[in-house]
This record gives sequence, structure tokens and C-alpha cells, in this order.
Amino acid sequence: MARNLLYAQSGGVTAVINASACGVIETARRHPDAFARVFAAEEGILGVLRESLLDLSQESASEIAALRHTPGGAFGSCRADLGDPQHQRAQYDRVLAVLRAHDIGTFVYNGGGGSMLTAANLARYARSMGEPLTVIGVPKTIDNDLPHTDTSPGFGSAAKYIVTSVREAALDLASMSGSSTKVFITEVMGRHAGWLAAVAGLAFSSDDSPLLILLPEIRFDRNAFVTALKRVVERHGYAVVVVAEGLLCEDQSFCAQAAVSEIFGHEQLGGMAPQLAQLTRALGLKTHWAVSDYFQRSARHLASRVDVEQAYACGAAAVRYAMEGMTDVMVAIERTSDEPYLWTLKPVALDSVADVELSVPADYIRADGFGITEAARRYLLPLIQGEDIPPFRHGLPVFAELARVRVPPRLPGWRE
Repeated sequence: MARNLLYAQSGGVTAVINASACGVIETARRHPDAFARVFAAEEGILGVLRESLLDLSQESASEIAALRHTPGGAFGSCRADLGDPQHQRAQYDRVLAVLRAHDIGTFVYNGGGGSMLTAANLARYARSMGEPLTVIGVPKTIDNDLPHTDTSPGFGSAAKYIVTSVREAALDLASMSGSSTKVFITEVMGRHAGWLAAVAGLAFSSDDSPLLILLPEIRFDRNAFVTALKRVVERHGYAVVVVAEGLLCEDQSFCAQAAVSEIFGHEQLGGMAPQLAQLTRALGLKTHWAVSDYFQRSARHLASRVDVEQAYACGAAAVRYAMEGMTDVMVAIERTSDEPYLWTLKPVALDSVADVELSVPADYIRADGFGITEAARRYLLPLIQGEDIPPFRHGLPVFAELARVRVPPRLPGWRE
């Protein structure tokens, strides 16, 4: 008999995570013989623990389709993972109890490395308990740091936003640099991997540009940076600096935690832009700075069509893998050609991607550490191709409006 499918979102959301949700839901709905009903957990794994489930059979086909062009996490996400099964058995027992109570035979978890670890642990624990549970992971992260996949859905769109913003801001800066601002600094996400900073290199077609990129993979050398900055300003009249929030100092501590920011008044990761601005102003250079923050991961109006297509395809493939009897795998993207960019999907073991971070490789980083190589351009450029503009009404984008019908709980409440 057909059992039910549960989908959940985890970690920082993206402009296209709901496209993956759309792929899961639409594909499962086309196979009622395999999946009686489709549920979604509110706020990821926390929703499973709390037995806070949504009945997606109550959602119209048009609103589910609208998820494809809706940013954010339609069902809520969380910054929480299940603990070690050896020490947190109660969590796993509770998850299995909830799944059992609602006859859920397939769990699809959409997230990054930490989420894949939770999925892998749950799959392993269910098997040890003799529970017939299929667990499939769907990749998601703007950080692009998941291994064994060409890219992670969410990255291409965030990258397109960053490259476009840098390119536009550079023209603005060039216009005013003669008598006003000389340096513009923008801070992007990337705690341990510098993919989002690296992609800014696509904003200019050659190395002879006003751009300097600061990556977590390269330890920050203040003197080297000052020298490079002066050289760029002297040559071009201005400089654009893109810095990853996770920039590391020589002692391998986060630079944003190495000193108290006068702007924020306390140590805080994510304060690199104001710290660099303080340094450049001390050189007598008028400086402006900005932090991309949520804009870079929510800018659905500027999504990469390739990214949207891959996000949807990964969601749909997760359902197909479950129907084919696979479990304990994540859907991965495999590049088969650079030009034209061609890709396919393949399953990879959850254990091989669980809690593993992929850094920007050394051959993608320019010798001076402040830019990217041609190899990086060949890899990155295909990921930002195409536009997938959402529908607009009255000058504003139209997003999904879900009914969010809750499934009546069947178990006692969970004490966190």
C-alpha cells in the first residue's frame, strides 16, 4: 500500500529552495500509487520533533506551481540538527514515532552539509531499529560547499545577484571617483568557503580591473592588501573590494572577531566590511561599504535560470530515487560539458557529503590571492546563465500564498 511522503527544509534558505520543494511535491502528486499523501514539516527537523506538519494535499496545483518562483522557505527552516544518535536517542525515537504515527515511509530533507548529516544519521538509526524508512537528501546552499556535486542549488542565483551588484556598483563608483569616493567595499556570505566572494571575479572580463577579492582560503595579510589597494587605485582611480564574512587572519581566527568593531560595538562575525573601511579611510581614501546579507540569498527577481532548473530537477529526482528503491542518498549534479554547459543528476551516498565543506580550490585563486583564474571562470560562468523572472502584478513580484493546513497531531507534545 502507498505510504506518505514528508518533505522538510533546513538551514539558510535560498532564492530557489522552494523550486526544489515544487519539484518534490509535483512529482509525488503524479504518483498517488506510490505516495498516498504529501506532508511538509514546519521549520525543518524541528517540525518533525514537534509533530508540526502541513497537509499539502490541501494546496492548489497553482499555488504549488508558484513555489517555483517564490524565495524564502515556504514551510519554514531551522538552524538545528539532530544530535549524535548515541547520546540523543530520544530525538531519533521521537522522529520515528512521528513518522510512524502518520504512516510516512519517505523523508526528503532539503539542506546543506549539516542537514545531510542529520538525514544520514536518521536513515542509519531507522535501519538499526528495523524501521522501513526511505531517506533522500536534496542539496541546497548558497555557499556552494557541498562535495560530490557540480554545484549546490541556491548558489547560482546568489552568485548572479552578487556579480550584477558588483558590476553596477563599479560603474557608480567610477562615475564619482574623480572627486568623491575612491573605494567601495561589499561583504558577502561565506563563513569557511569563499565561493560567493570568488564569483565577483566574473564582474570584470580581465585581471586588469579595479576589483580585489578577499577569500577565507587565503589568510588576510594587511600589508599585502594595502599594497594591492594602493596599486589598483593609482591605476584605475578607484577600487571595488569584495570580502567574505569568514575572512581569516594569520592566526586562523576570524578577522571579524579579531577586533571590536566601532560600528557594531562588539565582536561579531559578519563585520568585515566596516573593519576594512576603517583601514582604507586611514589611508586617506574616501570609502563606502555595504553588506549583501539577506539580499544575496533572497533575490528571486534576478535568479539564474540554470539554478532554478537544477533546483527543481533535484527535487523531482529525489522522488524518483525513492520510487526506484534508493535510500541514504543525496541527489547530486554532475557536469558533463563546460561549453555548452551540460549536466545530469546522480545519487551520492549521504555519508560522503554529511557535514563536509568544499573550499575554493587553489587553482581557482589567482597567484596574488586577490582574484580568480581562468579555470574558475570556466567553472563559475555557466552557473549564472539565463533569467527566470517571476510574474509581476502592479509592479511587484507575485509569490505563492499557501493555505498551510496543519495535520492534527496524534502524539503527546514534545518537550525540547
